[in-house]
Amino acid sequence: MTAAILAKFNFASWNHPQPSLRSDRVRLSGRRLSLASRTLPAMSYVAAQEPPAAAGAAAGSATVQVTGALSPSRAGDFMTCPLLYRFRVIDRLPEPPSPAAARGTLLHAVLERLFDQPAAQRSAPAARALLEPEWQRLLGDEPELAQMFAGDPDRGAWFAEANAMLERYFALEDPRRLEPARRELYVETVLDSGLLLRGYIDRLDIAPNGDVRVVDYKTGTAPRAEFEARALFQMKFYALVLWRQRGQVPRLLQLMYLGNGEILRYAPDEADLRATQRKAEAIWRAIERARSLEDWRPRPSRICDWCAHKALCPAFGGTPPPLLAADSDAPDSLTANADAESAARAGLLPEVPSPRSFPVDI
Repeated sequence: MTAAILAKFNFASWNHPQPSLRSDRVRLSGRRLSLASRTLPAMSYVAAQEPPAAAGAAAGSATVQVTGALSPSRAGDFMTCPLLYRFRVIDRLPEPPSPAAARGTLLHAVLERLFDQPAAQRSAPAARALLEPEWQRLLGDEPELAQMFAGDPDRGAWFAEANAMLERYFALEDPRRLEPARRELYVETVLDSGLLLRGYIDRLDIAPNGDVRVVDYKTGTAPRAEFEARALFQMKFYALVLWRQRGQVPRLLQLMYLGNGEILRYAPDEADLRATQRKAEAIWRAIERARSLEDWRPRPSRICDWCAHKALCPAFGGTPPPLLAADSDAPDSLTANADAESAARAGLLPEVPSPRSFPVDI
C-alpha cells in the first residue's frame, strides 16, 4: 500500500529512493500529500535545468496596472494580526534584531553559498566553515546584530544551535547529489485584478524530466497538524506565481524544518493554486478595507510574546502611534523593478510564513 501511494506521487521522477516512513504524521487526501519524517534519506541527483517560460505570461502581466502588492510574509502578518501589518507596513516601525531571526538569515546565507562549492565539497564541515565568514559579512551589513549577545557564552550557544541546524540539514538531504536550478530566486506576477504577488524562493530544483520542486528552509520546528495549512500557504503562493510565470504547476513543494529535522511535502494541483489566488485577493481586499476604515484591530495570540510592538498594542494597554495622513508610496506608483531593488530580509515571529519581507506592500 505504501509503495503504491508513493508511486502515485511520482517520487521516482526525482530519482528518489522510497522514503522511510518512520514518522508520526502521514496524511493523504486526494492528490495532496503531507509527509513529515525525521529519517528521510538523502535525495538523489537533480539536474539544473531551466523550464520554458509560459508564452505571453510576462507580456500579459505588463499590460495590467498594478494597484497593490503582496508577499507571503506580509499576507502572514495580516492573517496573524492586522495591527502587526499596520506597524510593519504603514508605520514602518523599526524592530530590534532577534537571535532567532538572525540565525535564520545566517543559515539561509550558508546554505545558499554551500552550492557555490563543487558538488564533491558540499560537506557538513564545509558548511560549518562558512558560518563565521557569513556571520562577519552580515555584521558588516547590519552592525546592530552584534548587540543581541550579552557576552561570549550567549554568542557561543547561538552558534552551537546554528551548527546543530546544519547537522540536521545534512541528515535530511545530500547536497552533493543536487544542482539547484535557482537559489534566492525573486519571482513576481500581476493578477488580472492588478494585485502584484512577489517573493523570494530559497531554492528551485528541476528534475531531468522537467518536474519542478520548490524548496524552502525553515529554522523553526515543523508545525503541528492543525497549522500545516498556514505553513503551506507560503509555498502555494510561490507555486501560483511560478505557474503564472512559466505555465507549469510545480510538482512538489518542500518545507525543510532545521529546528527539529523534519520535512513537509505537498503536491499541488491547479485547483489548489486557483484557491490560493482567491485567498490572496481576499486578503488584499481585507487589507484595503482596513486601510480605508483605519481599522487595524489587534488579534491577540501566543505570538504576541515575541512581538516587538507589544508595548504599543491596545490589547496590552498600549497606544499605537497616530496614523500617517497619507502613505508615501501610493499603490499605483509601485513597479516591479523598484520592488525588486528594495526587497530586503526581515526577522519574523514564529509561524509567520516567510523569512522574506518587503518594506512596502501597499
